Amino acid sequence: MEIVLYGRKNCKLCDEVEESIRILGAIYPLDLKVVDIESDPPLHEEFMLVIPAVAIDGEVVFRSITNVVTLAELDQEFQRRGT
Repeated sequence: MEIVLYGRKNCKLCDEVEESIRILGAIYPLDLKVVDIESDPPLHEEFMLVIPAVAIDGEVVFRSITNVVTLAELDQEFQRRGT
């Protein structure tokens, strides 16, 4: 399963979501890519108001995360996708 975390440097919530995803990586076969939206102008335009955002297999499933996505929420989404 390909996971893309859209965020930026010095974003505490982005770091916390990344940590949650990495914990679940011990359970699920994940390919995590962390993307700094500030290094890509089109991505910055698309995601600047909604980071951290998480895409699973090309589909953005979490946007504007205002608190840490819990392990349970991520786990439910991974299970739903049959992994």
